[in-house]
Amino acid sequence: MKSAPIQEHTSPLNAQQAQQLTELIGTLTPMQVTWISGYLAGINAHSATGEVAPPAQSAAAPAAQAEASEPLTILYGSQTGNAEDVAEQLRERAEAAGLNATVHDMLDYKPKDLKKEQNLIVCVSTHGEGDPPDNAEELHEFLFGKKAPKLDGLRFSVLAFGDTSYDNFCQTGKDFDAQLEKLGGKRMAERVDLDVDFDDAAEAWIDDIVKTFGDALGGTGGGEQPHPTVTAMPGAEAAPSAANYSRKNPYPAEVLENIVLNGRGSDKEVHHIELDTEDSGLVWEPGDSLGIIPENDPAVVEELIAALNLAPEETVTGVDGEVSLEHALTHQYEITTLTRPFIEKYAEQARSEALDALLAEDQRDALAEYMDGRFIVDLVEDYPIEGLAGADFVRLLRKLPPRLYSIASSYAANPDELHLTVAAVRYEAHGRPRSGVASIQLADRSEDIKLPVYIDSNKNFKLPADDAAPIIMIGPGTGVAPFRAFLEEREERGASGDNWLFFGAQHFLTDFYYQTDWLRWRREGLLTRMDVAFSRDQAEKTYVQDKIRAAGEQMFAWIERGATVYVCGDANAMASDVHDALIDLIGEHGDLDAEGAAGYLKQLQKEKRYQRDVY
Repeated sequence: MKSAPIQEHTSPLNAQQAQQLTELIGTLTPMQVTWISGYLAGINAHSATGEVAPPAQSAAAPAAQAEASEPLTILYGSQTGNAEDVAEQLRERAEAAGLNATVHDMLDYKPKDLKKEQNLIVCVSTHGEGDPPDNAEELHEFLFGKKAPKLDGLRFSVLAFGDTSYDNFCQTGKDFDAQLEKLGGKRMAERVDLDVDFDDAAEAWIDDIVKTFGDALGGTGGGEQPHPTVTAMPGAEAAPSAANYSRKNPYPAEVLENIVLNGRGSDKEVHHIELDTEDSGLVWEPGDSLGIIPENDPAVVEELIAALNLAPEETVTGVDGEVSLEHALTHQYEITTLTRPFIEKYAEQARSEALDALLAEDQRDALAEYMDGRFIVDLVEDYPIEGLAGADFVRLLRKLPPRLYSIASSYAANPDELHLTVAAVRYEAHGRPRSGVASIQLADRSEDIKLPVYIDSNKNFKLPADDAAPIIMIGPGTGVAPFRAFLEEREERGASGDNWLFFGAQHFLTDFYYQTDWLRWRREGLLTRMDVAFSRDQAEKTYVQDKIRAAGEQMFAWIERGATVYVCGDANAMASDVHDALIDLIGEHGDLDAEGAAGYLKQLQKEKRYQRDVY
């Protein structure tokens, strides 16, 4: 679990003890923390009398003493870690309820073992336009292949993660749910589909599913997490706890620096943002992201309220009680992105034949074309609802979801500040200027305010544990952000492994982000090699995948000697183009056909030596 680093000067521990305890706590589950706190309390209580403390009892001791139930297998498929986190929470709650639960990464799970399962829970996200996350691809393919087994004795349930702004919302979860039933499995509970603001719904689902499987498998009931009572040692100061900061309770961070990285004349606008995290207790690792709870642009809020013909001060029931309509639309609800679920709910109020026709199943392409580039205000103006109250309107909206940005700095190198690389989103569409919610708040309105932030850990995008292992980093545009953190971290560690960076942008003179950092690291030997592709600086456009193919022989040699390959950036085109380039070079220089090269790359993925953070 996450916690603030224990400091020598704020505790009775020496420096070595503080470091050891901090490292141990970082590996523990909440249940393990509870057990240890009870064990230490027992030692403390008996130390005065000289008696030997009795063996500590786990909070789940009654369950452990009971006869073990049938195995309950929890599989997760997760691109950024959300499904994994919920799967782990489910395991802890299931164990506390007396269930014999285990959790597995789909990438590490042998698909042929499915036929042995009797009780299965799947927690899986959907990536991009309906695709399974990287670690779920093999199992997903197996389930829909000719080798998929009959699952007549299987009891299962599926929790799906997605984003309603995508047309194929929770598609991977729907795939697993339907196919497990088709193969003979018995659904124990209806599939639950979670949107980006999933915390409350996930907790409710865990409660329900633990009870459902507990009733079926004979658990001891309960399953609520115990909350340890922590007593401070005399004289110890209370240290800030990072565990207190989360998506539900973000840390208010001040912006220290806001620097445009592009030169004059660039078509891009990318900002280097530095946030003050001193005394926050926030800790992160290279590869993690920062979640930001943004505010909507006041101009967009004003425009929407005017289109609704409502008063800004009208009282509505918001996320956490009664607030003004203006406050709710500014701070609490998504008011830009059009989604099909929102349009469907709006259409029920509008009673417009034209809007109903646009929502017809055979008009999906026409609806997608209408939604492209439009905001909610456009729908309100195109299909007005006379007399719609503000209270009724906000009930149609989803909560304002956080925005995630790859962290561009190492905690080891900069413990008191956190860096981001943010592309400001501005464009014209359908006669209106448009802008990104968080990116423009950071670019234009981040001074003199505190940004609500939290750390979003990404366990699937991490540096190798071996500092001598080589790494290859592919990050065009703002995708280069985490690799700046990677190199800062390796510099701090004194890592001896070779480092190779591929970077791409439009122009060398205006778009070479962090050029000074790369050149310094190249000069000092930390950055072993750097290949750059500036697509608009010559007649024929050149991209990072072209540079990868050109360096294919050397890349394959690096991979053969143990290099991990990292890809970060655009999922729509770049990630697939780079993937294809990797398969091509593996086939050519590994003397493999297309199937063999694809299998080689899948094996790298299983070994955590091909990692992607694409969006």
